[in-house]
Amino acid sequence: MNRTAPARSTDARDYQDVPRPIAAMARDLPPDFEIAWHEHPRFQLLYAVRGVMSVETARERWVVPPQRAVWLPPRTAHRVTTSGSVKMRTLYVRPDAATRMAQRCEVFDVTPLLRELILRATALPLEYDEHAADGRVVALLLDELCALARLPYNLPMPRSSLLARICSSLLESPGEEIRLDALAARHGATTRTLARRFRAETGMSFSEWRRRARLLRALAWIAEGKPILEVALDLGYASPSAFSAMFRREFGVSPTRYRSAA
Repeated sequence: MNRTAPARSTDARDYQDVPRPIAAMARDLPPDFEIAWHEHPRFQLLYAVRGVMSVETARERWVVPPQRAVWLPPRTAHRVTTSGSVKMRTLYVRPDAATRMAQRCEVFDVTPLLRELILRATALPLEYDEHAADGRVVALLLDELCALARLPYNLPMPRSSLLARICSSLLESPGEEIRLDALAARHGATTRTLARRFRAETGMSFSEWRRRARLLRALAWIAEGKPILEVALDLGYASPSAFSAMFRREFGVSPTRYRSAA
């Protein structure tokens, strides 16, 4: 028996059987909040109008600022944590309406049009009129989702226990300056073997993986209000200017500008 979702429900289960291609949910989350491991029968787009979310699956992690969204296929187990207060907006897309879309986890750029369509969708009745203006909004939303380009803001997680331990330690101490040969010696492996396994299991070199891990940590810390100077030093950068230059190369804005937008 299908469940009928109340208009203001924040229970994801109330959106899975809505007889429409898209069901949109608005939910505001406090700082340092966790939505524990779960999955959905529909595709899901996770987007924060304000604040930063971290989304984790068994194989990847993402830090999601307001300019980005994570796309998850049905039955993908994941958990969500917040950095600062988050205004989360979620689209649950029926599988038959998502045949033109990515069939794996992706990170997308949220265009100004997509942002407004997501906000409009969360204001629609759950069983909106598919043959009136509301239906045309959803049709445009589906078209916009199909046109989005994938962005490399995921952090692939390794499969083996050895690399999982190494990566966990790097995530716990992102500012630690340690060379690959020192890590290899610490864990009883050769530098060449460790470098090969990093590439094979994550698709990235050790230095690329560590740089991206630091970038994603920077996004979360900035969203939490941590001073830029502290972020730079805690990530191992010699100066705030060096950190800002790297941040601008990756995200196209300074850390200060990013904070004001988040």
